[in-house]
Amino acid sequence: MHDFMCTFSGLRVNPLNLRNEDIAIEDIAHALSLLCRGSGHLKYFYSVGQHCVNCAKEAQARNWSDTQALTCLLHDASEAYISDIIRPVKKHLANYMQIEDQILAAIFRKFGLGSLTDEDYRKMKTIDNEMLENELSILMNGYTAPSLPHLYSQPDFLLKESAAVEQEFLSLFKQLQK
Repeated sequence: MHDFMCTFSGLRVNPLNLRNEDIAIEDIAHALSLLCRGSGHLKYFYSVGQHCVNCAKEAQARNWSDTQALTCLLHDASEAYISDIIRPVKKHLANYMQIEDQILAAIFRKFGLGSLTDEDYRKMKTIDNEMLENELSILMNGYTAPSLPHLYSQPDFLLKESAAVEQEFLSLFKQLQK
């Protein structure tokens, strides 16, 4: 039995014990561009990567700092290493949530986000939740939000090729990482 996974770039990493040298933004961007939101129960493919790009652009539209926008871009980066579980189930899996938090903390440290404040996390979560409500109302059959949160940006909810999402993710990362 293996205690490691092979990433897109060819690294062999143990997701439960990620080291700085195990984390590559190229692996994160590639994997997230190929993971579908909502366990695939959408009208068409819409990736976690595209969601993250939309969240980061929303932070920029609100004139938040590059650090906060980068936090929004990377907020689901743990899913590159452990995939995702939908929210209604995830909240019942304390061990999964601990693992997810541990991986995300390693990723944040790697990219200079190790000292985020509670306010940074609150802002990130606000955008994540508001983007989710807008995504569900557009991309999911049978979902009607009582009222949609106002977004300051114009999120791209169109069907996009994974390679285009991957490149946009990497480009935005480089812009925010200055």
